[in-house]
Amino acid sequence: MQCNACVHILRLPPKLLQPGAKRLLQFPCRMSETTSTREEKKPPLNGRRALPPNNSNDEENEVPEVDPFGLIPRGFNPKDYLRVVDIYMFKDPQEINKQQHHTDKYYNPKLIVRRGQPFQIQIDFNRPYRPETDQFWLEFLMGRYPQQNKGTYIPIIVGNVLKPGEWGAKITHRENNSIRLSIMSSATCIIGKFRLYVAVWTPFAILRTRRNPATDTYILFNPWCQKDAVYLDDEKEREEYVLNDVGIVFHGNVEDIKSRSWSYGQFEENVLDACLFLMDKAELELSGRGNPIKICRVASAVINSRDDNGVIAGSWNNSYDYGVAPSAWTGSVDILLEYYSSKQPVRYGQCWVFAGVFNTFLRCLGIPARLITNYSSAHDNNANLRLDFFLDDEGKVDTRLTKDSVWNYHCWNEAWMTRPDLPVGFGGWQVVDGTPQETSDGMYRCGPASVQAIKHGHVCFQFDAPFVYAEVNSDIIFSRMEKNGTQVIEKIDTTHIGQLIVTKEVGGDGMVEITEEYKFREGSDEERLALETAVMYGVKKQTTRDTSYQPQTDIDMDFQVQKAVLGNDFKVTITFRNRSRNSYTATTYLSGNIVFYTGVPKSEFKKHSFSAKLEPSSSSSFDVVIKSSEYMSDLLEQASFHFFVTARINETGKILAMQKATILEIPTLRIKTKGELVAGKEMSVIVEFTNPLKQTLENVTLRLEGPGVLRTIKKEFRSIPMNSALTWEVKCIPMRPGLRKLIASLNCDALRHVYGGGCGCWCYPLDLSDGTIEEDDQIRGCENTVRAYSNQNE
Repeated sequence: MQCNACVHILRLPPKLLQPGAKRLLQFPCRMSETTSTREEKKPPLNGRRALPPNNSNDEENEVPEVDPFGLIPRGFNPKDYLRVVDIYMFKDPQEINKQQHHTDKYYNPKLIVRRGQPFQIQIDFNRPYRPETDQFWLEFLMGRYPQQNKGTYIPIIVGNVLKPGEWGAKITHRENNSIRLSIMSSATCIIGKFRLYVAVWTPFAILRTRRNPATDTYILFNPWCQKDAVYLDDEKEREEYVLNDVGIVFHGNVEDIKSRSWSYGQFEENVLDACLFLMDKAELELSGRGNPIKICRVASAVINSRDDNGVIAGSWNNSYDYGVAPSAWTGSVDILLEYYSSKQPVRYGQCWVFAGVFNTFLRCLGIPARLITNYSSAHDNNANLRLDFFLDDEGKVDTRLTKDSVWNYHCWNEAWMTRPDLPVGFGGWQVVDGTPQETSDGMYRCGPASVQAIKHGHVCFQFDAPFVYAEVNSDIIFSRMEKNGTQVIEKIDTTHIGQLIVTKEVGGDGMVEITEEYKFREGSDEERLALETAVMYGVKKQTTRDTSYQPQTDIDMDFQVQKAVLGNDFKVTITFRNRSRNSYTATTYLSGNIVFYTGVPKSEFKKHSFSAKLEPSSSSSFDVVIKSSEYMSDLLEQASFHFFVTARINETGKILAMQKATILEIPTLRIKTKGELVAGKEMSVIVEFTNPLKQTLENVTLRLEGPGVLRTIKKEFRSIPMNSALTWEVKCIPMRPGLRKLIASLNCDALRHVYGGGCGCWCYPLDLSDGTIEEDDQIRGCENTVRAYSNQNE
């Protein structure tokens, strides 16, 4: 059976245009024949296209080894002609291809190269190759219905010159029966796994190599190629945003920034295939997989499970039955491999988990990516740049009317690429977000949105720029309703949202502030112009013209929350400053709420009212004690509190309002090592933890992993009594040189977000034939650094 819609016309040189070759050019190829000949297996057609959708990298067609031009004469023997005996792909990590293409870290036995850059293969024939009479070409195929005009069938004629960024091949060396080829791939070609065939022309038929999975070739994006859409010109940034397989997630709140390590593991075994499967799951046409914009767009939807049974099921209700608590994950590998195996959403994730897995996906495919944290992030479901907090007559927050919330922090990703679909200047970093918040074009996804467009207010440019603009630029409005229905605005806070945006520094574990990449300084001329531009392009900025706003100007109020360790008492100090010559009294109300990190309250655990006397031209401070017994029973996993303080000035009737989030200090895990720290030899990792709470921890799970050192392992402990210590020793073998890190987490119902991370493992490829370790290195290894030495020669 032949597919007339799939006739491939090869641009063969004139010497091939013999009678038999002409018949070849006119003969419909069999590239589209499926592996099954049973009619019931044929996918349905829809009348609008000659072929079904070609959106699976895994599916294959059957390619004939002997493809006749017509009737084959009696006595034709394929063995009488040039025949391919073997193909050598130079695919080992230490060989030329993976070294030059920066793919030597992938735990994958097949050839992995980057597009727009030449790679080498060797073909062994049954006899010496004679270019005067022998003709052969290469064929790269992808999917079940390969077509040349779709970029899924790529015939490559061997020539004399390679053109940069265009498909081609040339012979670089000939010896006996072997030739070595240098193959150039297109800088815009499809990303994924190609099948390779070598085709030899004879007068009566094309002779192809048989299907050999060992010659499959993965082609990825190439940030080192200037013609690639993801080209990044800084080598240190390429090493960080493409090759670094461990990152830092910043969390907490803006006044108490915390960090934890996250294993991206983009080079681990089967992760590349899992990432390619995500595009199959999203049903992205193979022909569109060379475009990073399309890939990011569909991936932001398939990372979450809301619409399409994607990778991660989110949960923000502190209940994680039949799954893993988001805080327990130490990296992306377990999540991606479980999804790749089960094809069912992995439970559970929150924003940093979605962002961590998304970062793995992007870096694995070769798209430079980084994880971003926006502190005090607005979730604005109608993009009006306004969050409304309603107060009742007593100045308390009315939870029935207040539906908006401020996330303590929110994590998303940035991906680096050109944006030919936008005007010049809006390429570079693009916001992409896999956390399901609002729908975009009917699916829960976000981006890619140009960071430059967000900063300058050009929110008309796709995709989802108004939503991201609101996340970093919304105002908080405190208002109350008078009995006559008039809305009175008590306070407008224009600086709280998006006050700090950070990411991991290049080449280290420190924090870099990038707030100015998203917004101009508050109150500057540039900031006002950007806002006016955003409003002009459709962002709804509600005004306060129909409401009265007369703030209390001669009295300031602030409050500070004492830093404290989980399980201890602490205090909140409220300070008034009276700048006038008048005496005032303030009826003050403090509300303490246990909240999810998204700002959504779970319960109010503290109510406290008092009257404050404010003397002229003076400051007054008042302490409110928070006891551990008041909050421990209802505490959520991130030990996050939200305090609202409101004060009514009795003499004027004005209301002062302020809100702050705080997080208690959570204990950490300690990671140590012992033994002979030699790459390829057994070493020990020790995880230690002391229970600081005044209660027994039950059903405790410890996780430990380190890319290049050990895969994720778990250990269950039935109970850890109060003030008791836990020690867990794991034996492992670091296998490859380079910087490796160990990451651990502890999880139980009473205590979450307990981490130990950043324990660096240095595997030096030194010439130490006896594998000895100097005393100083042994000591440093026991503290926080593993120094593993290779006894192999360079």
